[in-house]
Amino acid sequence: MSPRAGSTGPQPPATLAFVESPVQLLNVLEWAHAHALRTAGEQSGPPGPELDAGAAVPGAGLTLVVLSPTDPMTRGQLRRMADLARDEGYAVRWEEARGGTTAPFHTVGGLAPLLRRAERIVMGDPFSRYVQLLLSITRARDLVVVDDGTATMEFVSQLARGERLVRWHRRGGRPGARDLVFAPVSARARRRLTPGAGRQVEVFSSMPITETPEGVRITANDFAWTRARFGPPRLTKGADLVGTSLVETGVVDPDRYVEAVKGLAKTYGATRYFAHRRESPDKLHRLAVETGLEIVRPELPLELIARRGPIGRTILSFPSTVVHTLPLALVGTEVRVAVCDIDPAWLTESASPRAQGFLSGVTGTARGVHRLSTVSVT
Repeated sequence: MSPRAGSTGPQPPATLAFVESPVQLLNVLEWAHAHALRTAGEQSGPPGPELDAGAAVPGAGLTLVVLSPTDPMTRGQLRRMADLARDEGYAVRWEEARGGTTAPFHTVGGLAPLLRRAERIVMGDPFSRYVQLLLSITRARDLVVVDDGTATMEFVSQLARGERLVRWHRRGGRPGARDLVFAPVSARARRRLTPGAGRQVEVFSSMPITETPEGVRITANDFAWTRARFGPPRLTKGADLVGTSLVETGVVDPDRYVEAVKGLAKTYGATRYFAHRRESPDKLHRLAVETGLEIVRPELPLELIARRGPIGRTILSFPSTVVHTLPLALVGTEVRVAVCDIDPAWLTESASPRAQGFLSGVTGTARGVHRLSTVSVT
């Protein structure tokens, strides 16, 4: 049996990972698994059978720091993911980073010694003000960005073009007062995330990267850890539908969204709706009443839920991260992932001017999915 993290022997550089969502934590585990396989291969040639089986040392010295949000569903998923990380042998530090007005000061102050000692920083959301602030403290020369969903595509493009870091659904709007106050920290974070002067930057992603910043190392995330640890799943005869938070982020009109879900469920015989962790209870209640779908609030990221099963033979989704990740997590199974485009008429008046183009790009660059015609909404 291969040793787990924390075993004796030569110690790798101390690595500190910051996560704020369950998907980010999952992708840190995937990065650590891939990094261990890569390191083993560099040191001793191709990995042996025990590494191929997914039992590699995921890198002693990795500490996962959870910057906990306040949303109950996200916290629940994070706690489950933290348990999986501990099972893999990692140290997990849970920070109530948003637990009151003084919480950020306590969190940053408590993490400062770790930040100054860390030789490598792994982060899931370079747009996060919390992460940008922490980047201003660390002296680490090795930085890794793991997927935070489709936002990773926008981050890499902005970094390549030398633009300020702004989430895609907020682009086109005027900066608020908080944006202006935080601008110097954000600018410094962008500079830290630009390779140079002995500083290495890696992007570990399952997303399609069309613009590669000079000097940035792009490493593919193929969900090897997920496939090694879970599944293959038992498949059901029906279809499952994946929810999205496009209504909650102000991109899609709620009435149009409900009608679109209703149309998809009727056309493809979907019976379950896997809620996004950010979807509001009121919207989910309305969906249950008006569509008849069983609303499922997953305890883990959907990639793990689907891999563990049971899962429908067809998974229906709107443009989102899962159209890129599920085909990878479910490779070798008979599951078909199908994506329905967002009709421009569904967008709200306040949606970013870039919204339609970005969402179309998410769908158009997805590999291994079936594209559906846009659902007719009256």
